[in-house]
Amino acid sequence: MTQVSAISAPTHPHADFRLGIALVAGAALTWSFGGTIARFLSVTDPWTVVFWRASFSAAFLLLFMLWRDGPKGTVTLFRNMGLPGLGVAACFCVASSAFVVALQYTTVANILLTQAAAPLFAAILAWIVFRERVNAATWIAIAAVICGVGIMVSSSFSGKVSPLGDGLALLITVMFSIAIVITRHSPQVRMTPAVCLGTAVSAIAASQLAASYAVSAADLGWLFLFGAINLGMGLAMFVTGARLVPAALAALVSTLEPVLGPIWVWLIHAEVPGSRTIIGGAIVFAALLIHILTDWQRQRKAG
Repeated sequence: MTQVSAISAPTHPHADFRLGIALVAGAALTWSFGGTIARFLSVTDPWTVVFWRASFSAAFLLLFMLWRDGPKGTVTLFRNMGLPGLGVAACFCVASSAFVVALQYTTVANILLTQAAAPLFAAILAWIVFRERVNAATWIAIAAVICGVGIMVSSSFSGKVSPLGDGLALLITVMFSIAIVITRHSPQVRMTPAVCLGTAVSAIAASQLAASYAVSAADLGWLFLFGAINLGMGLAMFVTGARLVPAALAALVSTLEPVLGPIWVWLIHAEVPGSRTIIGGAIVFAALLIHILTDWQRQRKAG
């Protein structure tokens, strides 16, 4: 969820720049509470969680588009998505569902820190599919990320976490990487309708897999926060703010999510990441941070 199409120059550049930073930071902060909210749920069936979370998220995003673009504008957004939009929707459908299921089998830190590597995984995919040139600095960062993710995933083989959980974390990362590549090569794709469609499809699929729709009133409240606020409102803030700042800077600010997410779960639920997660995550985060800062400096010089 890091690449959005550009818009015309803002009327008040400095004010809009500050607003963009605030919205992207707000989105990252909102997303960082996802694992913490999920740990409050007493629902044992992950597909029941997926159903309610996706339903609340789709409803929020649809209402957001209706408010922002009006009924006709919303219909136009969906019509103009085309195959790239459907591709992004499919990626997000799989990724958002896998996130909920992965939480049953591995730690929040493993999921978020693995997911943070998506921009660099996207560079590999773009090189394979479109033969995009990858500079030496990016290859070094990719090698470091693969090393870091390998250290984190190695916890699965020690029996401390499930291989299924870490496998799903990798699947989430691959899906986000594909979505980044699609939006980069199809800048007309608007993220909001694509993700709204993805969450709607996720809800429909989960409705067929869920053991029951029945949840307690308390769980329904947490599920509303998990879907409408954590996912839906977070995305609405991001797609609005990211169009007002350079892509590299938006990606840099977004790293607040994998940094803060494990901290909230540790402070609130006492879920302490393992030593391999801390070491591997530090390598992933350092490689990503250095790469994004380098890219940002390059964009500033080019501009």
